[in-house]
Amino acid sequence: MKSDIHPEYHEITVVMTDGTDFKTRSTYGAPGETLRLDIDPKTHPAWTGQHRLVDTGGQVAKFNKRYEGLGIG
Repeated sequence: MKSDIHPEYHEITVVMTDGTDFKTRSTYGAPGETLRLDIDPKTHPAWTGQHRLVDTGGQVAKFNKRYEGLGIG
């Protein structure tokens, strides 16, 4: 087996969308670094069963304006 080919495995802190955090071991970043999640099992529709529409940068409004004359919706 080759030596020195694996990334460093160390402890980091993961912060969920609601502010709760936990420590885990990962190859992400540097030891002691914090990973802040934008989407996690507490907010993602795949786990919650609730569908939320998130408008990033006005994309939904742009879509609605473009297709408003089609009479859809």
